[in-house]
Amino acid sequence: MIAEENICNNDNLVYEKPETLTDNVMHYCPGCGHGVAHRIIAEVISELGIQEEVIGVAPVGCSVLAYNYFNFDMSEAAHGRASAVATGIKRVLPEKYVFSYQGDGDLAAIGTGETIHTCNRGENILIVFINNGIYGMTGGQMAPTTLPGMKSTTSPFGRDIETMGNPLKITDIVATLPGTYYVARTAVNTPVNVRKAKAAIKKSFEYQKLNKGLCFVEIVSNCPSNWKMTPLQSNKWLEENMIPYYPLGELKKP
Repeated sequence: MIAEENICNNDNLVYEKPETLTDNVMHYCPGCGHGVAHRIIAEVISELGIQEEVIGVAPVGCSVLAYNYFNFDMSEAAHGRASAVATGIKRVLPEKYVFSYQGDGDLAAIGTGETIHTCNRGENILIVFINNGIYGMTGGQMAPTTLPGMKSTTSPFGRDIETMGNPLKITDIVATLPGTYYVARTAVNTPVNVRKAKAAIKKSFEYQKLNKGLCFVEIVSNCPSNWKMTPLQSNKWLEENMIPYYPLGELKKP
């Protein structure tokens, strides 16, 4: 029999927390995509060796406590204002790598104006946009990204586009703006999609180093608690419903 100490050693290590994440236990619900999104951002920053040169901005939303988990400089922003705060930080400290981390209620509703104008100006920052189709932190209300027919606490019979309007594909919109340099829509529901999301984030930081302008990476994610599903069910639902409506891929690339 092989002794445990002969198996659990550094030579066999396949998973390790990067130094860019703290030891704090995340508050996110079990199975939520936020934890994976945090992980791949932290991995990219670690692999690029820019931990001391990064400043992140997180506003109100499920990620409001992101500063507890990222082991580099973070700043809070008022609801919807993260891209404006990131703009100010980047202009004062242009040598820093700056990114915002925002949910769909924050970025595509309350912060629509800030988002559009930051993208149109071509600020040399990265915007990471988490799209789970609802307001997660405040109880699962309908968001601009809620799908037609999708139930939420404020659309219990499903979103009716006749009275509630159409979902907003803001990533498609910002891809048309001259100020954006790289725009991608990714997901974190499968290992393959996680790797593609990580690659998009890595490209974005590399483009920022070259002063190419604004990069925008949407991450389509699940919300098991507010979707009232298990994590596995929510990832299946995401695959069958969210991704067909929000197709993955690079919408704008050099």
